[in-house]
Amino acid sequence: MDLTLLYRGPLSSCDYDCPYCPFAKRRDSTAQLRADRAALERFTGWAADQHEDRLSVLFTPWGEGLVRSWYRRAMVELSHHEHVARVAIQTNLSCRTEWLAEADLDTLALWCTFHPGQTPYERFLGKTQELARQGVRFSVGVVGFPEHLPQARELRRALPSEVYLWVNAAEGRTYTDEEAAAWTAVDPLFPYSRHPHRSAGLPCRTGSSVVSVDGEGTVRRCHFVPAELGNLYDDSWRAALAPRACPLAVCDCHIGYVHLETLPLYDVFAGGVLERIPATPE
Repeated sequence: MDLTLLYRGPLSSCDYDCPYCPFAKRRDSTAQLRADRAALERFTGWAADQHEDRLSVLFTPWGEGLVRSWYRRAMVELSHHEHVARVAIQTNLSCRTEWLAEADLDTLALWCTFHPGQTPYERFLGKTQELARQGVRFSVGVVGFPEHLPQARELRRALPSEVYLWVNAAEGRTYTDEEAAAWTAVDPLFPYSRHPHRSAGLPCRTGSSVVSVDGEGTVRRCHFVPAELGNLYDDSWRAALAPRACPLAVCDCHIGYVHLETLPLYDVFAGGVLERIPATPE
């Protein structure tokens, strides 16, 4: 079967201090880091053995994964398996980039977020230029706070036209039409992020062809619905896979609503759903 897995282990430490993030500058203990490494290696080993399935994997750590060697190694290893169609990760791009030379760049992709105030603009732009030179598939984005708009515009002008720059609506923020128009000029797809999407009772691919996995191997339909479908490592979850409607009133996160069948986003992002890269217009 074609299966997408959203993996989020126990890692919750980050090297940035974003005021809008509850995990800013959190430090994991040595024991916590060892547990995260063991959990990720167990998951990677499982994925490597699933030759009967075609897998796509998105790592969505609460913290920053690519500053940890085991996330870089997992990305490289999974990229070389023929049954892995895509392996991607959400990252602030603070890590070095030379390790990417070891990966299969037809499979690996990066979802990169620019955090103004946490890293100099020129340093972040330089990282994206390194990725472009290496031929890495990546998207870049920002959170839509008013103070981020000038640098978002500057970044859009500096990036190659083929690199998509997305904008996430700030959580809990209401945008006037004028504000929304300014962000839409940066990201034409911002209207999908502007408002939470009504999802109650609507069909969603999560729980059928898309699942969420935590560090213990617990499988849920997505990160936002706590009901368990089983455990990855005893195969109990497979019997629970089935088309199902969303039990939540709204879905306001891209990694959730992109899978709603009532939205056209699988066509918009065809070939790049996990890394948030729109399809190239014909």
